[in-house]
Amino acid sequence: MFLEHFSLNAHPFTEKPPIEWLLRDEHIEQAMARLKFFEQQGTIALIIGQTGLGKSSLLRLFIHELPPNRYTPLYLHLTPLHANAFLRLIVTKLGEKPKIGKDRLLLQILDRIHQNDKCTLLIIDEAHLLDPKTLTDLRLLISSIDEKISLKIVLCGQHDLSQILKRSSHADLAYRITLQFMMRALSKEKTSAYIDHRIRMAGATEKVFQQEAKDLIHDYTDGVPRQINNVATACLINAAARGLTQITESLVNETMAEFSLP
Repeated sequence: MFLEHFSLNAHPFTEKPPIEWLLRDEHIEQAMARLKFFEQQGTIALIIGQTGLGKSSLLRLFIHELPPNRYTPLYLHLTPLHANAFLRLIVTKLGEKPKIGKDRLLLQILDRIHQNDKCTLLIIDEAHLLDPKTLTDLRLLISSIDEKISLKIVLCGQHDLSQILKRSSHADLAYRITLQFMMRALSKEKTSAYIDHRIRMAGATEKVFQQEAKDLIHDYTDGVPRQINNVATACLINAAARGLTQITESLVNETMAEFSLP
């Protein structure tokens, strides 16, 4: 096992690392600053980015730093549901038994939110897969709030979501978006820092990956964190199998010859 071989305390490139493992570079800090403004002033936030860029990790960090005495976050990611099923999912997340009929479901959600002494924060991941009717329902919910009902919504998804929201049928929802943030791939420098940070958090020395190897991993992955995780893990496994203590440029090339990116 490569963990023992490299004296690692945990898998450095796991999909869902501990919160403290997340690299808070300036891009993430910008995102968090905007989300902090949204938390205090906004109604709807929109986070866009291709798959694997760390949108879900950003949401985890945001939820982790929410004041627990002020917000009730509801994380929803099972988005490929028809509209009524998604409303039932929200009701269930609110701790209620869903009623029958869309009108009753919408009223049930509003009543439950009204009873909550905290602001309800709907955080919807994979929002690009939402049924268009669900987006209409979310607009109805937001349109129904007043000073006595506290509700905020975060929509997080791939680039298709931006195009969907540009449709005239969703104009009212789009006009209510307070915050928009676009996730970006890591630069070569940031890819190197990302690999070093993860290795360090797992208890090993940053010298495990030579600089040339980190640069090459960036070239292969285009700086997409999820792909960096996959390639770096494959390199660690390959190195351990060969009894090597460092990841070199040649090892990355050899590993990639057997590793097909989707």
